[in-house]
Amino acid sequence: MTAVLNTVSEVRRLRRRTSSGAGAWLGAIGVVAFLGLWETVSRLGLVDTRFVPPASEVLVRFGQYVIDRAFWRDVGSTMLSWSLGLIIAVAAATVIGFLIGSSRFLERLTHSTIEFLRPVPSVALIPLAVLLFGTKIQAGLLLIVYAAFWQVLIQVIYGAKDVDPVADATARSYGLSRFQRIRHVTWPTALPYLMTGVRLAAAVALILAITAELIIGTPGLGKQIAETREGGAITSMYALILATGLIGVAINLVARFIERRVLAWHTSVRMDVAG
Repeated sequence: MTAVLNTVSEVRRLRRRTSSGAGAWLGAIGVVAFLGLWETVSRLGLVDTRFVPPASEVLVRFGQYVIDRAFWRDVGSTMLSWSLGLIIAVAAATVIGFLIGSSRFLERLTHSTIEFLRPVPSVALIPLAVLLFGTKIQAGLLLIVYAAFWQVLIQVIYGAKDVDPVADATARSYGLSRFQRIRHVTWPTALPYLMTGVRLAAAVALILAITAELIIGTPGLGKQIAETREGGAITSMYALILATGLIGVAINLVARFIERRVLAWHTSVRMDVAG
C-alpha cells in the first residue's frame, strides 16, 4: 500500500513539473511572438514609428536604463510609496475588517457607508490630495491607501463572517476567551480571505502609485514617463512603461509565493499542489 501511495505521489509530482514547464515555455513563446509582431508592424510602417517605435529599440533603451542609477532612484521612489501605502492600508483594513466582520451591529451600521465610499475612484481624490499635500509623497499615499484599503477590508469582513458557528460555539463551550477564539477560530478562517485581499491590493497600490506620479508629479517612474512623453522621447517612454509592467509581474509573483507559503496548511493550496 505504501509503495502504491509513493508511486501516485511521484506521478503527481511529475505531472506538476511537466505542466509548469509547459506553461513556462508557452508563456515565453507568447512574449516572443508579441515582440515579433510589434517589431514587424513597426518596421513595415503599418504604424507611425514616431508613436510606436520598434520593440528592439525599446528593449535596447530599457537595457540602458537598467545600468542607469537615476532609473533605480526612480524605481526606489515608486516602490517606497507603494510599500508604505500598502502597509498602511493592510494594517488599517485588517483591524477594522475584523471588528466589523465580528459584529452584526457594526456590519449593519457601516454597510451603507462602505457601499457608498468603496466605488469612489481614487483618481477622483487627486484634487484633494494636491490641495492637502501638493506634490509630496503624502499625496500619492492618500490615493494608494484609499484604493488598497477597500480591497483588503471587504475580504477580511467576508472572512470574519465565514467562521463556522459550530466551531465558534465549541470554542465557547471549552471556555476559550475572545482573544483565543479570534486566534484559533476566526483568524485561520479569515486568513485566506486576507491574503487574497493583500494580493489584489498590491496590484492596485502599484497602479495608483504610478498614477499619482504621472498626474500629480510625485517622484518616481510615473513622473519620468510623463517627462519623456512631454520631451518627445517616445522610445524612453515605452521603456519606462515596460519597466512598470515588469515590476507589476514581479509583485504578483512574490504575492502569490507568499500566499502559498502562508496558506500551505489550507485545503485549497494543498489540493492545488497535490493536483
